[in-house]
Amino acid sequence: MIHQIAVIGAGTMGSGIALACASSGFPVILFDSFPGALEKGKAAIEKNIQYLVNKGKISQVTANGYLVNIRFCDEIIACKADLIIEAIIEKPEAKIRVFQQLAQINGENCILASNTSSLSINDIQKEIPNPERFAGLHFFNPAHIMKLVEVVSGKFSDSDTIAQLVTFCKGLGKVPVVCKDSPGFIVNRVARNYYLEAMRIMLATQAAPEVVDNALENAGFKMGPFRLMDLIGMDINYAVSQSLYDALGKPERLKPSPIQQQLVSDGKLGRKTGIGFYNYSTQSPA
Repeated sequence: MIHQIAVIGAGTMGSGIALACASSGFPVILFDSFPGALEKGKAAIEKNIQYLVNKGKISQVTANGYLVNIRFCDEIIACKADLIIEAIIEKPEAKIRVFQQLAQINGENCILASNTSSLSINDIQKEIPNPERFAGLHFFNPAHIMKLVEVVSGKFSDSDTIAQLVTFCKGLGKVPVVCKDSPGFIVNRVARNYYLEAMRIMLATQAAPEVVDNALENAGFKMGPFRLMDLIGMDINYAVSQSLYDALGKPERLKPSPIQQQLVSDGKLGRKTGIGFYNYSTQSPA
């Protein structure tokens, strides 16, 4: 049974996952060793909780309970849990290294899961001990609000591991969907065309981002592609596009956009940097 949770990485996704777990009553260890990361993660969690209070979604007493459930930690040796969810940089060597450390710290019954949105679960799995206890657990941003979670079964993932992860997600009030490891899993593979076609339209017609976004939102989409890329983070979204493009043999239809590549090179990563396709200091197109 899964009781104690540890989340590795206190960035946007890690802090969101920690809040999702804490708000469902799970005790959570949120770990990050990067200077200042825990402080930023804690500030983001407190801001999200206060937003819920201000909107009347929860009481201040409930909000205080959420925070009590989270222990902020900068020593990986303290990350002992029934389930450990990794949400660090999208580089396989970094993920493998941290999973190897965590496997040494924890017993063989501990489930290790990666929040990766594009890297191969099979490739990571074969490099770590007890691969049958490893799987993908892909949350969507903002993790404490979005209902969908992709539970990704690798080649060696045990059926009991997947079953426990599905039960855990339901305990968070999420909607888990199980899929086998493949490039982009389900959502990112489908969504690539949403982003890439929007940028092709931008190049071909010189349409401004807000024109395309408004058109699609008025057609029923909750958020237009440019606003969504800014929310996700340009670096993350571009990395997923590149990963999927490479994994599927570089088909022309999935070729990453030079527009997005340039924004990443310029450090214009969206909401987290204050500018992307939109300028968030002026709330207008960049």
